[in-house]
Amino acid sequence: MSQPLLRLAALAAAVALAAPAFAATPTALTLYRSDSAALYASGDAGGVDEGYAVVREPRRLDLRAGVQDVTLGGLPRYLDSEALALGVEGGARVLSQRLLLGQGAGAALAGLVGQPVEVLGSDGQPLARGTLLRAGDGLLVQGEGGQTSLVRDYAAVRAQGRFSPGSSLQLRLDAPRAGGADAVLSYPTAGLGWRAAYVGTLQPGGACRLAFESRASIANRSGRDWHEVALTLIAGEPRFAKASAPQPMMMARSFKAAAAPEADALPEQSTLADYRSYALPGAVDLPDGSVSQVPLYATRTLDCERTALYERGGGWRPPQPMLDPDFSPDGGEQPITSTLRIQAFDSLPAGHLRVLAADRHGTPQFIGEGRIEDTPKGRPATVTLGTAFDLRGQRERTAFTVDRAGRRMDEAFRITLSNAGDSARTVTVREHPSRWRQWTLVSSSAKPARQTPDLLEFRVEVPAGGQATLDYAVRYSWTADQQPR
Repeated sequence: MSQPLLRLAALAAAVALAAPAFAATPTALTLYRSDSAALYASGDAGGVDEGYAVVREPRRLDLRAGVQDVTLGGLPRYLDSEALALGVEGGARVLSQRLLLGQGAGAALAGLVGQPVEVLGSDGQPLARGTLLRAGDGLLVQGEGGQTSLVRDYAAVRAQGRFSPGSSLQLRLDAPRAGGADAVLSYPTAGLGWRAAYVGTLQPGGACRLAFESRASIANRSGRDWHEVALTLIAGEPRFAKASAPQPMMMARSFKAAAAPEADALPEQSTLADYRSYALPGAVDLPDGSVSQVPLYATRTLDCERTALYERGGGWRPPQPMLDPDFSPDGGEQPITSTLRIQAFDSLPAGHLRVLAADRHGTPQFIGEGRIEDTPKGRPATVTLGTAFDLRGQRERTAFTVDRAGRRMDEAFRITLSNAGDSARTVTVREHPSRWRQWTLVSSSAKPARQTPDLLEFRVEVPAGGQATLDYAVRYSWTADQQPR
């Protein structure tokens, strides 16, 4: 085995890195929302260059008077090199800084700088003991008596504590006096992110009621463990201008709703500029390669609305009246989607809502999942759960005429809805008259439940094992200067 490979093998087998010495103030992490699938994936525990977090990490420095070089190790793998900042008490100034990215065994040794180590030779005997001053072209070790050793040919390095690989920051400081100094190191990093995770369980009975559980899923793929950190979560979408900076992009669980946490165990919500922040009440551990969950709000039961939806078209408007008869063709038979709507009882950060319903044995079963976007308090949130197995809809055009001289156009449709289930269903039909922006409803077999400049909405009762039809006709009109060529 070559000497470099021997060193790496010895490091993997025998090295444990000491964590940096922190002041009493805990490390503070501010995490921004990320939808990166790689952050939350369970198949790979490697580092992920997605997500965005800002770290404020206390450090204790032993300084001498004057200009000196200091190395801070144990940093995460992904950093914005232009946004690192160190504040030191007592007037010490940062003259320059250099970020050394964590790579292989060199990253492990860089994380040991400033820690007591023992350097071993190939025979297992100590070559040097003391504080590691430098790791690079050899190891510079200062012994207890003040002597310094430069060791180039070694087999392994032994240290107390837990191995914390990552990058390191080399600083040139000018201190007005010698002694210990508290410092705070601030930096953005990737590999960390969060998103909301909601679970709703439909309650038995005729009314739509949903037991709603809200949690924050917090992913750590930063290449570093975080212990006893003060954690703040930011909801919203700040703009990230630099492409080189870290960028923001299901846990197994019981079907039973978790017990409601105490009020003082829930995050404290507040406003941060144009965003919302959630400060967790206690210190949190975030091991590398993990996805943790904490409650956002206490579980509660909400009123909801379920809809079987048949919808054709959208809100697009042509630049002139569309007279081509094939512009809005008939549609073949298609499934009907199932949607669920709730009212936000408080600020709901973006995330996914899993919906469960009890089967005939009373066991909650998964019936669909949809995304909730950032939703302010009091606003509706609607998710599409899937397609209804027993319901189908078919659209047929029954009339179409164009009167160019009269500058009008008439079009009529019949929508046939079928229900193969054993109970009657109400189907919501949404049509979007889109040949031109000026139109009126001429006739319909059912009164519209809602009508807007780009929407006709009907509620149609469909009997069990049967069909129902909806007929309607619209008339488009335009002025002389809007006449199509």
